[in-house]
Amino acid sequence: MRLVLLGPPGAGKGTQAKKLQQKFNLTHISTGDIFRANIKNKTELGQEVEKYTSAGKLVPDALTIAMLWDRLDQEKEKNFLLDGFPRTIAQADALKEGLAQRNCPLDAVLSIEVDETVLVERLAGRRTCPQCGASYHVQDAPPKHEGICDTCGSELVQRPDDTRETVQNRIDVYRRQTEPLVAYYEKEGILFHINGNQSVDAVFDAIQSALNL
Repeated sequence: MRLVLLGPPGAGKGTQAKKLQQKFNLTHISTGDIFRANIKNKTELGQEVEKYTSAGKLVPDALTIAMLWDRLDQEKEKNFLLDGFPRTIAQADALKEGLAQRNCPLDAVLSIEVDETVLVERLAGRRTCPQCGASYHVQDAPPKHEGICDTCGSELVQRPDDTRETVQNRIDVYRRQTEPLVAYYEKEGILFHINGNQSVDAVFDAIQSALNL
């Protein structure tokens, strides 16, 4: 099974990706993780990526795609879940062409759709531990002691990109850049709309129902 997860920041893609990965033994491939791994390992591609990320610039499509194929071609079993890719029509075209060459086309694209007010509340309420990486939410998953990590006792922080102003900007960028992919994959006949306003388990049930699993 080969899937793509679409959805704005805060839609819960990461959470659903983990559940799909565990239940169906899929390889979860996140472009963010690929970037970080290549930069950490100082690969040739990683050094190229770092030139852009350190300058606050978007990584060019050609470089993102090269890293994706490098990662996908490591998989003998072509059962994967793409999270964070494609983001643009150009990337979707490159993905379609590359998968066709490898004789492993996509089975489905899941568009997790959430009301904008819900997205802002979800993201602006996130807190993380700078020491151990644990994640919390002031409403949905608060720590036992306000502002303190349950795991290591460090003071929790709000990431700069989780402030309300930044969150709204991230959502606007998604609407402009990535939402056209919904129409793209609808035309391909492999898109499924998923109501992401529900609980985590309800969203997962909806995904399984859409995929007839």
